[in-house]
Amino acid sequence: MSSDDPDLAPVIPLFGGAAPTAPAAEEADVAARDWHTTWRDLGSRPADRRPTAAKPLEVTPSAGGVRFVDVPDDAADDEPDLEQLRAAAEERLLKALRRRSLSVSEARAQLRAMDLDGAAVDETIDRLTRLGALDDAALADQLVYAGVERKNQGRRAIAQALSARGIDRAVIDEALAVLPDDDFERALDYARGKAASLLRFDDDTALRRLSGQLARRGYGGLALSAARAALDEARSPRSGVRFD
Repeated sequence: MSSDDPDLAPVIPLFGGAAPTAPAAEEADVAARDWHTTWRDLGSRPADRRPTAAKPLEVTPSAGGVRFVDVPDDAADDEPDLEQLRAAAEERLLKALRRRSLSVSEARAQLRAMDLDGAAVDETIDRLTRLGALDDAALADQLVYAGVERKNQGRRAIAQALSARGIDRAVIDEALAVLPDDDFERALDYARGKAASLLRFDDDTALRRLSGQLARRGYGGLALSAARAALDEARSPRSGVRFD
């Protein structure tokens, strides 16, 4: 409805001055239409009239309910605290250590994969070493014991297993030094357990297969002699008393 309508009385200011030309509600409609635009003409809007990116908001309780306040730009762009990152990485590494023993080299690789810088990695490794959570000497002793008692491996295979875990050569040599010099006896004991199942083959095939098994277990130059001795024992007639 317009102020030019002849059926309406003109608006007369009480204290002088010009009469308003449009109600406030109409001005609000005009402003709203100006800002509600389509994506098609957004690019043509003057730079000073284009909407800016929304700033992050923070929910803050107030007496009248919840209100939203602007978060300062520097607070929204804060980098994660380096000490918090180091503590989180250490906690993850400790969880991994509860499941499986790790060498210092393996632990260092895991920390690097967690995006820690070199200084933080060294600090964490030093701390866990002092606490005893990382101990390459103790790990080497465990692996040597497992290689001898459970896997019946020779020195070479055990040394290769420790080296693959990133353990230093000096630590490996120290762990192997405590083993008795009984590789031949252990190789022969293993070969005796396998020889009977190979008697169905000819001599050369049986010897080649058995010595190959021993070589893969790290007995090296002892493999052939131990295999031959075990096969000879298996083929020899057993002594005993025969009753007719």
